[in-house]
This record gives sequence, structure tokens and C-alpha cells, in this order.
Amino acid sequence: MGAAPDVQWGTVDSNPSPGIASGTPAFRRLHIALFFIGVATFAQLYSPQGLLPLIADDQGVTADRAALMISAATLGLALGVIPWSYIGDAVGRRPAMVFGVGLACVFAVLSLVMPSFPLALVMRFLEGAMLGGVPALAVAYLSEEVRPGQVSVAAGTYISGTSIGGLTGRIVAAPIGEQLGWRTGMLVVTGIAVACILVFAVTAPPARNFTPRRSGLWEAAGQLLGNLRSPALWVIYLQAFLTMGGFVAMYNFLGFHLTEPPYLLPLWATSFIFLAYLAGTLSSPRAGVLASRYGRRPVLIGGNVMMMGGVALTLVPNLWVVIVGMVVLTAGFFAAHAVAAGWAGSSAVAGRSQSTSLYNLGYYAGSSVFGFLGGTFLAVAGWAGTAGMVVALIAVATLLVVAVLPRS
Repeated sequence: MGAAPDVQWGTVDSNPSPGIASGTPAFRRLHIALFFIGVATFAQLYSPQGLLPLIADDQGVTADRAALMISAATLGLALGVIPWSYIGDAVGRRPAMVFGVGLACVFAVLSLVMPSFPLALVMRFLEGAMLGGVPALAVAYLSEEVRPGQVSVAAGTYISGTSIGGLTGRIVAAPIGEQLGWRTGMLVVTGIAVACILVFAVTAPPARNFTPRRSGLWEAAGQLLGNLRSPALWVIYLQAFLTMGGFVAMYNFLGFHLTEPPYLLPLWATSFIFLAYLAGTLSSPRAGVLASRYGRRPVLIGGNVMMMGGVALTLVPNLWVVIVGMVVLTAGFFAAHAVAAGWAGSSAVAGRSQSTSLYNLGYYAGSSVFGFLGGTFLAVAGWAGTAGMVVALIAVATLLVVAVLPRS
């Protein structure tokens, strides 16, 4: 798949096992573990999203400033993924992920007791930086331990866990927050994350194709820059930046849109729109299967086209059409993301975990930038402005895929 020899990664045993085979107990344990660590990470990361109108009212800030509760955490995650990739090389993927998410839970609690909104944002930034250990290392972990032909399927399971995590954080926090305050809503989600971490720690199989490796400064730089010399990998990283930015913007500001005319929904009702995330839970593993059968490029393009169609449907002033639009958008996004995330790791030309970290850097940088800018478009041109921004982002990403990525 265009990857460098194992010796260049510096993380593969000299006598590696053939990898975990599909259908074995170890494969099932790996699936369970990756699913729950995905839930633990993304439930915390996005728990404020359904609460943004409450946070804006409580803190006396505008919609785009309230959205900084998401953007601060995703910015921290974006900046944390690359350091975590080297920590994972040194101490192991599994222990690094447990340690990172555990610390994130501590910062999550601290963000709720800070006396001011800016200090809460600082804690959210640090929480995101700790959460960066999972997206930085999860795909590298499964890429090393699973037989090569089954990586896309395993990656799809991890992505489905991230979608359930995002759903859990939003749909649990919002109704509780409306009744007991937004801080209580977020605290309950942190408790769920702790339980998921324990499941991961118990079920994740030990690494069999990994040996510790500490990279020097110049070697570390070479692993990053080596991947950045690949035009195809640049397009994959930009795919993450553009599509994730648009996806988060849609969910960040949809609650504001649905609480205004002609919908006038209460906040607890708007939280149920996040059930659309179940479409991503179904589409991501299916996309992995389709990519193994037909190739990654057509599945990636198809996911992007679905996203644009879903965004267009949300412009129709009918609640049920808006709901269908969000389902289509979410299914398309997670299908494309599952394919692109696996492609970033398997097509690395230098460090595999560094390539997945660069993908995640683009992914969460896009979330931070466009998750905020979507509020600016909302203020200037209403929901049509936010939707137009998202369609433009996805269109650019799709054109890059068509122009640069190989057909095979």
C-alpha cells in the first residue's frame, strides 16, 4: 500500500506475528476495546455541543464564543496528536491511550469548577490535548496488530465507537443539562467515560508486533516531513481538515437554528437530532467493507457526495426533511472518515503513527477553525450561510480527491 519498510517505522518486532485474524477471540476483544475507547474519548470531547445555547445564556456570550467550548478542546487535541504519537512509540500504544484519557477526565472535571469562562476554556484545551492520545494511536495500534487485509474493517469498528461516543456525549448531556445545569450534564458524561476506559483496559489485547522506540529530534522530524512529501497524503490530510470542519459546524449551530422560527424547539428536543449519529455507526464499518471490495477512492468520493446532499436538505424549512438531511450528512461523513483514516495509516511513507497523527491534526484543526467560523456565517447570513460554507468545504475536498488520489 505504499508504506515504508517496517524498520523505518521503528515500532515493529523483528519477528512479528502474522497479525490477529478475523473471527478469533483476540479480534473480538480488540473490536470491543477500540469501540469503548472511542466512546470514552468522543463523549467527553463533544459533550458541550448540545449544551451550547445554555452555555451562551449562562456565561453571557454569543453563539460563536460559546462554541469555543468545542473548539478549545479540538484545538488541544489537534496539537496533542503528534506528541502522543512519539509517546506511543516509546511506551506502547495501549498504555499511552489509557493514561491520556484518564488525565482528560481530570481536566474535564476541572473545567466545570473554574470561576470564569476563559479558565474553563483553558481546562477544555488541556482536556483535548490529553484526549489526543487515542486518535493518534488507535489506528496505528490496530494497523500493527491486525492482519493487513482486515485493517479497514477494524478501523471501521473504531470509527463506529467514535460516532457512538459523540452521540452519547450530546444526547446524555443536553437533557440533563436543561434540568440540572450544563455543568451537571457534562459531569455525567465524564462518569460514563471513566467506565469505558476501564472496559478498554480489561479487554484490549497486548501488543504482539510492537517494540518500544524513542526517536531523536532529527529522526522525529524526518518521520513527519517524510509523510508530508507525499501529494496523496496531503490530500488525505486536507480531506480531514475540510470535511470535519464542516461536519462540526453543522452540529455546533444546528441547535441555535432549531430553537428559532419556524421550529421553536425546546433544547431537550433538539438534542434528539444527535440520534443521526447512529447513521455513522452503521456506515463506517460498512464503508470499510466496501473499500476492501471496490477500492478506497470511490467510497471516499461517495461519502463526500452524500454529505453535500445532506447539507442541502437542511435548507428545506421542514423539520422532518432537516432530520433526514442530518442522517444523510452523518452517514456520508463517517463513511468517508473511516476510509480516509485507514488510508492515512496504511499509505504512510515514513512513520505510520506520525501519518495518522498528521491526519488527526488536520481533522481537529478543521473542527476548531470551521467549528468557530460557522457561527460567524450564521450571524451574517443565517443558517443558509453556515450550510453554504460547509458545502464549499466538502466540494473542495472532493475535487482534491478526484484530481490527486489514485484510482486503485
